Amino acid sequence: MKDRHHDDAMAEMFREDPAFALETLNAILEDGDQAELMITLRQLTKAFGGVQAVAQQAHLNPTQLYRTLSPTGNPVLSNLSAILKAMGMRLAVRPAHGEPAHS
Repeated sequence: MKDRHHDDAMAEMFREDPAFALETLNAILEDGDQAELMITLRQLTKAFGGVQAVAQQAHLNPTQLYRTLSPTGNPVLSNLSAILKAMGMRLAVRPAHGEPAHS
């Protein structure tokens, strides 16, 4: 039996279960783990056709996307939003712990 690379296996899971991808991203964003976010975004990029396809959908230069998704990448909000939009997702703000925001 051929071993699959972890990123390939995760990409396949995200492709087959978009709700799992959303849950994973939301959990990472809640924890605030930048390194984990970059790993997951790379896996999602693979799930959505690779860097070339996502870059085209996000209207980004593929080289810029490679740099953005690198282990030291730190995407600006506009790029992160464009990448997620290319994958059919978006960033959203919600109340912490399901409570209404205080005025």
